[in-house]
Amino acid sequence: MVTTTATPAVAVLSPPATARRLLTGYFVGMGALMAVWGARMPAVQSAAHLSAGQLSLVLLGAAAGMVAGLYAGGRIAQRRGPAVLLTAPAVVLALALAALGGCRTLPTLIAAALVFGLAHGLLDVGANVAAVQCQDAYGRSIMASLHAGFSVGALFGAAAAAMTALTPHSRVFLIAGLAAAAAALLASPVVRSISDLPSSPANAHDDPAGPGASGRATGLWLLGALAAACLLAEGAAADWSAVHLHGLHATTAISASAYAVYSAAMATGRLAGDCLTTRYGAPVLVRVGAVLAFTGLGAGLLVGTTWAALASWAALGLGLSTTVPALITAAGRHGPRAVAAVTATGYIGLLAGPAAIGALAALTGSVPVALALPVLLAAAVAVTSRHALETSR
Repeated sequence: MVTTTATPAVAVLSPPATARRLLTGYFVGMGALMAVWGARMPAVQSAAHLSAGQLSLVLLGAAAGMVAGLYAGGRIAQRRGPAVLLTAPAVVLALALAALGGCRTLPTLIAAALVFGLAHGLLDVGANVAAVQCQDAYGRSIMASLHAGFSVGALFGAAAAAMTALTPHSRVFLIAGLAAAAAALLASPVVRSISDLPSSPANAHDDPAGPGASGRATGLWLLGALAAACLLAEGAAADWSAVHLHGLHATTAISASAYAVYSAAMATGRLAGDCLTTRYGAPVLVRVGAVLAFTGLGAGLLVGTTWAALASWAALGLGLSTTVPALITAAGRHGPRAVAAVTATGYIGLLAGPAAIGALAALTGSVPVALALPVLLAAAVAVTSRHALETSR
């Protein structure tokens, strides 16, 4: 009896349910791989004897590859659907990470980073466009929980990198890359569940040159600008939260925990985000969250104590947790190329933000003053997000 009752339960899984499980796995995997790569960056620099400027060239290669992948992925998904952007880019991403562990010269690192970024961009578009279609099939918000998978994966990846800090990074990259590639290949038979998802009318008939194209372009640029503002704050948390705490004379352990606190708060907000979005609507939730973000981080910067700073980074993560999922959902109403455009614009903030904060810190001589930039941008999100999300419908 146990077998006969369990088998139908598995057999009757709908394409949306299967796709949701698959996409959760992809988001977790992307978060873990990116965290492993970022956490062991000092080891990459040391092994290849890179200066700070040379390391920036490697990161620039990854960024250029990602932007190219995002725009190419939008066109591919528009023509052939997102399923074709899942298996192959995931395998290439994983193998590129393994290859990065073995690179010991600047040219090989730049080349491997370029491939790594390109594969990440393609996979990012495929996963997000498929997530929009899966959400449409469900008929309710699930985007925040899918993006929570990325946050959870990043936490696990960072923890794994910390626990293997004494292991050569080449071995860590190889094991993580091969494991991720194997997982992607094993999941490939299930990718057809993505193709079984119905495309929304907007996706099926999106015409960049059709009537109202100018208005749509303006709306998409606004969505992209909001995404850039939010991801700039994420870049600030990743690269400057520990520096902020260290400047307040926190211990090394407490300073290092600042980004973990931010990430945990963001993951928590995303896990609860779908229920809250269903109840209150995305415009209200994003606006309230942005208010929490700018008041929380702003207060922490003004108070200037260790525990207030930790609480402020948690407030920033929790407050902005549902913004990017909501923006991608809004962009998804205009088709895969719109998702790619908004995502690519958002990543400009993630990539350029930490450098901008560093320049402001050098100019003003104060990290807390420089961190007023994400505070101001969170305030801008609070003011403009409702108009952007409501006019994109």
